[in-house]
Amino acid sequence: MAKVITKLVFALSLGIAMGAGAQNLDMSSGDRAGTFDQAGKPTRGMSQASVEANFGTPQSMRDAVGDPPISRWEYASFVVFFEYDKVIHAVSK
Repeated sequence: MAKVITKLVFALSLGIAMGAGAQNLDMSSGDRAGTFDQAGKPTRGMSQASVEANFGTPQSMRDAVGDPPISRWEYASFVVFFEYDKVIHAVSK
């Protein structure tokens, strides 16, 4: 019985140690805030004022809904989603 418990503890320890080697992929925009992506859309972290200054007045603006408030601005070729006044996502139409 002691051998079974010892083997079980060893196996669990090995499983935990194997998981410790996992890597995380950093998807944050970091220093890219305020720039454009390859498709010419605003990037995460840009302010509404910066988006409007760089891309002009949107064709339409949708009021914020939910908590946190999410709003969207629609341009001819893409849509920008804001949380409060910061870009969280921009997608092509």
